[in-house]
Amino acid sequence: MAGSSEKAPDYGRGVVIMDDWPGYDLNLFTYPQHYYGDLEYVLIPHGIIVDRIERLAKDIMKDIGYSDIMVLCVLKGGYKFCADLVEHLKNISRNSDRFVSMKVDFIRLKSYRMQIIGGDDLFNTGWKGLLMTMNALLSSIEKYKPNMIKVASLLVKRQPRSDGFRPDYAGFEIPNLFVVGYALDYNEYFRDLNHICVINEHGKEKYRV
Repeated sequence: MAGSSEKAPDYGRGVVIMDDWPGYDLNLFTYPQHYYGDLEYVLIPHGIIVDRIERLAKDIMKDIGYSDIMVLCVLKGGYKFCADLVEHLKNISRNSDRFVSMKVDFIRLKSYRMQIIGGDDLFNTGWKGLLMTMNALLSSIEKYKPNMIKVASLLVKRQPRSDGFRPDYAGFEIPNLFVVGYALDYNEYFRDLNHICVINEHGKEKYRV
């Protein structure tokens, strides 16, 4: 409405799922039969994920002003989110009056060796420490002096030991739960699950290495 005093949306928080949210009954959805008995409930259905990512793409394009984009995807768990986000960004570009050049590269964080692998080896570092954080990754990228750096994350988890980092764009803020699906795995299982679900104790034990 014109003259509305509504606050601007908090892109860095996203859709907030409260701690007492019971989720969706698994029987309401289809999912791989080999995971029957391994999941507690559906936290975020696939259709809602896709719709939210489409909205993130619109917010990103609005903010960057149709500038050329270099996308860095953090593997492995981020590849599905990245692929869908890039596809929506491309669709917006196709339907606009200006072409937006878009390049995609992939990096992988190796926390136990404090290395960033990929990106044409641009980001190999010699950091030492106990924890690899997004702040460390951003520090490595900033030395190449890009015009703008924005971070998009599908999930932001509320957890007591968080380093306080908040992405510029977040899909969902979720409780401190062990979630799988939509390329998020547990020992390489559940990547083929389209919904984001909460794994149960039986599932943890079944796929424990």
